[in-house]
Amino acid sequence: MHLGDYQYEYKAGQYVIPGGNPRDHEGPETVTLANYRQRHAQYKTDPDLQAAHAVAPWAVVWDDHETENNWADEAPEQPDPDFLVRRAAAFQAYYENMPLRRTSIPRGIDMQLYRRLHWGRLATFHMLDTRQYRDDQGCGDGYKDCPAAIDPARSITGAEQEKWLLDGFRRSTARWDVLGQQVFFGQRDNNSGPAKVLSMDSWDGYQASRDRITRGWVDAGVRNPVVLTGDVHAHWADDLKLNYDDPTSKTVGTELVCSSITSGGDGADVTGGNHPWAAWNPHLRFYNNQRGYVRTTITKDALTADFVTLPYVTRAGAPAHTRARFVIEDRVPGLNLVADNPTPGASALRSTGDLGAATVEQETARP
Repeated sequence: MHLGDYQYEYKAGQYVIPGGNPRDHEGPETVTLANYRQRHAQYKTDPDLQAAHAVAPWAVVWDDHETENNWADEAPEQPDPDFLVRRAAAFQAYYENMPLRRTSIPRGIDMQLYRRLHWGRLATFHMLDTRQYRDDQGCGDGYKDCPAAIDPARSITGAEQEKWLLDGFRRSTARWDVLGQQVFFGQRDNNSGPAKVLSMDSWDGYQASRDRITRGWVDAGVRNPVVLTGDVHAHWADDLKLNYDDPTSKTVGTELVCSSITSGGDGADVTGGNHPWAAWNPHLRFYNNQRGYVRTTITKDALTADFVTLPYVTRAGAPAHTRARFVIEDRVPGLNLVADNPTPGASALRSTGDLGAATVEQETARP
C-alpha cells in the first residue's frame, strides 16, 4: 500500500528535505503533461523501486506532491491561473503510470481515486482521497492555533466521499476495516500550553470532519477500525479517541503511520521510542525518525504491525530491522506494544529537547 508522495514536483535542487535527499531527480518543476510523464519515467528507472513494484501488487492513493505541494481541491499552494490545467496533467500522468483500474481514468480535472478493496470477509480497505475535495487549509497552512480548524462546515473529504465512507461502515461485514489515506488522522498538539497548535494540512485542521468519520465507525459498530497513514516522513503509532482533550476517554480506533523510504536521509532513533509531544498527547504511543516501512499481518484474531527501520539509507546494503511491534486485538481497539528494539548501528537522539521544532521543520520546510 502506497499512501502518497510517490514523486516530488520540485525542480532539481529546489527543495532539500531536512536530513538530505538520498535520491535526487533531474529536470524542471513539473507543470505540463510532458513534465509529469518524464518525472514518473525517471523515478521508474530506480532499480529498487522496480524491485518494490515487482515483489507485490500495490494499492495506491496520492497525496500532494504528485501534483503540487499542499494543493486543496481547486486551490493551488501559490496563486496560479493555470493550476487546473496543471492538475489535469498531473492526474493523467499519475493514472498512466500507477496500478489503477479503468474506473479511475481521469475526466478533465477530475479523477475517481477513492474506492474499496475487499480481502474476503477478513478485511475491507477504504482507500481515501483527502486532496481532491478538501476545503483550503486554514490560516495560511502550517502549524497554527486556528479557528478554522474547528469550523463544522469544513471538510477534508468532501460531502460525497464522506457519505460513501460512512455508508461503507454501516454495510461492512469485515472483521477489519482499514482506511488507507494520506495525512495524520489523530490529534498532535505541538504546544504544551492551553492553545492548540496543530497542522492545518492534516485532519487536525478539519476536526469536525474527523469527528464525523470517527463517530461514524463507532455508531456503525465497526468491529476493528484501523487507519493507515503516510506523509510525515517518520514512524508514528497512536490510539484514536472521540475526545482527545480527555486522556481517560475510550480508545475507539488505531492509527499506524509509515515513515518515508529515503526522504529525510538516515534520520535517528529516539531513546524511549516516543516523541516529546506525547507528554501532553498521551494517545501518541510511538515515534521513530528513521526510514523504513510498516508491515502488517492481519488474521481473524489480531493485527500485528511491525515498524521496520534501516540504520542508514545514504548508502546501499542496510539491514532491515523491526524497531517495534504492536498488536491490535480483535474487538479491542488500541495498541499493545510487544517488542521494542532500538536499531543496531543507527544514530540515536539522546536529547529530545529540540525534537518538536525539528518535527515541524521536517513536515513544513519549503524551498
